[in-house]
Amino acid sequence: MKKRPEAKLDEASVKSFGDYEVIVPKHNLRTFVHKVDGPDDGFGGIDPEAIERAEAALAELSVEFDGWMDKEVARLTSARDAAAAQGLDAATRADLFSAAHDIKGEAATFGYPLAARVADSLSLLLQGIDDPAEVPWALANQHVDAIRAIVRETAKGLDHPVAAELVDQLVAVTTEKLIEITGAPPLVP
Repeated sequence: MKKRPEAKLDEASVKSFGDYEVIVPKHNLRTFVHKVDGPDDGFGGIDPEAIERAEAALAELSVEFDGWMDKEVARLTSARDAAAAQGLDAATRADLFSAAHDIKGEAATFGYPLAARVADSLSLLLQGIDDPAEVPWALANQHVDAIRAIVRETAKGLDHPVAAELVDQLVAVTTEKLIEITGAPPLVP
């Protein structure tokens, strides 16, 4: 099997924060595709036209992305509101984590990579602290509000200066809190 080509780092954004860097790779289907060994009979190899068709289909679907992102944000907000009303227990934390984790996975594809970073930070915050009573609720709330604001203001891409600064601050504070509470920085899955 051929080795999968690495994504080019020059296509990613890199931000430095003192003693660490955050690398956000560019999402492009071509970076996730590799050709396997075998006869090029249409089954053993990857058809480049199939990639083009997939990217065209994705572009066609993109008109739906804002609506889908709105639904994900509504689900996240509902999970946050339920946790606020009932308290952060195993069930409400699982719902909030699930909503954040889904946004983490989808937001970049939907055009909101900064929302994906906030959702990733919220996921790490919820997953990194065992005792729900120790989860800094105000910080979790700020994550939800930040995602809502990013989507409401259609801060797409990585170059919205206010949203980017907000995300950087949330990630930095979350890292500090996780170190303070658990004694270790968050582990990125």
